[in-house]
Amino acid sequence: MTVSSCMKRNVVSIREDASIAAAARECIDRHVGVLPVLNARDIPIGIVTLPDLMKLELPDFVSLVREADFVHDFGAVETTRPDPASLTQPITQLMKPILTIEPKCGLLRAYSLMIQHNLNDLVVTQPDGQLAGLVSRVDIGTAILSSWFEADHSR
Repeated sequence: MTVSSCMKRNVVSIREDASIAAAARECIDRHVGVLPVLNARDIPIGIVTLPDLMKLELPDFVSLVREADFVHDFGAVETTRPDPASLTQPITQLMKPILTIEPKCGLLRAYSLMIQHNLNDLVVTQPDGQLAGLVSRVDIGTAILSSWFEADHSR
């Protein structure tokens, strides 16, 4: 089985000249947690995830403590918001490098890449580099698990 059998084809993406605020708005309006960043030729050049955006909201001390279990309430920090000027910055300031695979990639290879690179989603591109889809750990895992039962029924 290949990634093309389970990938999402209607992917919400954002242009490289969009702002961080525009990316946040896309996540809100489209209820997504992953945005491939595309150049003018529809080639993915980076990726922004909901956790990347949420880091703008989290207090700095969260990254300094090993466990936040002891903090029962963030108090006044709960109502802070990112500096409006930071939200006008281009999304390229926040995006991460992208790892892509092609639709013909096998499911186990794709899942292995996700584990190796600590990713929940992989961007799928056509051989010419253009965006083809998005595949998640859940997409791959359920496709693989489904095959277990298809094998049982063939006996």
